[in-house]
Amino acid sequence: MYIIQEIQTENNVTSLVNPVTEADRDEAESKFLLTCSYAVKSTVDIHTVIWYDEHGNIIDRKFYEHLEQPAE
Repeated sequence: MYIIQEIQTENNVTSLVNPVTEADRDEAESKFLLTCSYAVKSTVDIHTVIWYDEHGNIIDRKFYEHLEQPAE
């Protein structure tokens, strides 16, 4: 069993998106990468995607920060 968990932080409030589960490793990796492709273009301040197994072993994780840079 594989779980893909998405976490979104906006204005210092963190939300967990309902996880996706897959029995097949290739299908799970595909869903993980698809979710990452949305997260990388997201406008959410911090967008995290974690792929792990039913024992909690993290297979991969990525995060993307879309924070405004202070004006110079």
